[in-house]
Amino acid sequence: MEKKYDLLVVGGGALGTFHAYHALQNGYKVALLEKDSRPVGATVRNFGQVVPSGMNSKWQEYGRESLAVYKFIQSEFDITVRQNGSVYLASDEQEQLLLEELHHINRQNDYTSHLLTKAECLQKYPGLREDYVKSGLFFPEEITVEPLQMVHRVQEYLKNSFAADIFFSTPVTRCDSSGEEVVVYTATGIQFRASKVIICNGSDFQLLYPGLFAAADMEVTKLQMLQTVPQKGLKMRGGVLTGLSIRRYEAFRECPSYAAIKAEEDCDSPEKKWGVHLLFKQAADGSVIIGDSHEYAAVTAIENLGYHIDEGINRFLLAEARKIFDLPSYDIRYQWFGMYAQCRTGDIFQHTIDNNIHIVTAIGGKGMTASPGFAAEHIKQLL
Repeated sequence: MEKKYDLLVVGGGALGTFHAYHALQNGYKVALLEKDSRPVGATVRNFGQVVPSGMNSKWQEYGRESLAVYKFIQSEFDITVRQNGSVYLASDEQEQLLLEELHHINRQNDYTSHLLTKAECLQKYPGLREDYVKSGLFFPEEITVEPLQMVHRVQEYLKNSFAADIFFSTPVTRCDSSGEEVVVYTATGIQFRASKVIICNGSDFQLLYPGLFAAADMEVTKLQMLQTVPQKGLKMRGGVLTGLSIRRYEAFRECPSYAAIKAEEDCDSPEKKWGVHLLFKQAADGSVIIGDSHEYAAVTAIENLGYHIDEGINRFLLAEARKIFDLPSYDIRYQWFGMYAQCRTGDIFQHTIDNNIHIVTAIGGKGMTASPGFAAEHIKQLL
């Protein structure tokens, strides 16, 4: 069998799916190829927070465009978007200063944020501990999604609204460029021809281009997260990011006081060792997702991260979480880890082969927030 398209997108996660979306919107004939029966990677193993506020100025623009894309699709088809905002909670005077400085930067960037007093934080977020919070910074435009459902809903939307061709359980085994056309071979025996191919399948592109993969400036990050049982009587609005998030997220690196504050931190602390910053998000069923940690390995040595959940990390996450929120229950229903690829020295991996095969991957932890916006610009450049 053989099928012909204007564009083939390899990889059905957020980055690949939104490349397909923008190409379809522009009238191109597109096929989306996913090796598994459904996406199972980083797109479905995260918090589901869309937080442009945490990104540097360049990527915040992509994130803000992503917000518009998510909200537009939600207006036509339910993809689980809830506009309930994000808040950063400061636990000391240094973090308060960073919130004030970021608020000033946001005003210059015309991105809405509101400083919250300690009393306003306690009123807005039930269960928040008075001995933890000093102040907050709230971003009303930001959204949450249900990560186990969102990308599948978007793919359903592409089928319903654009009659998109999406091929699951279709691993790509080879791409051959021939003049103005690319021939893509799959393990299912179907051959695809297209003017262009975009490969967005994370570290799996190793199977297609092992030499390029080995030389790429990429690493893999392993995250651990937990999910409580549904919380009776608790309503937690939006994403809640805490003092450790303030000290970690890229956006705060642009604050004048950031470098001096970071220089004072204990490099041997557990949060440094495990790359921990505390996030909370209430899922649609009332449970609360808590996390996360960050452990790193070379992209050619993913096995060094192991395949188990480190109980020591989870105990630390829960102990720190209890210092921030008095939840009705800290009984844990699920725990899991996810992995994503990222560049060591850049912000995304891009490489073009023979003009018509474009690898774009390793977007790192920015995928849920920035993929729709980044894909819009990338499609304009390519097509």
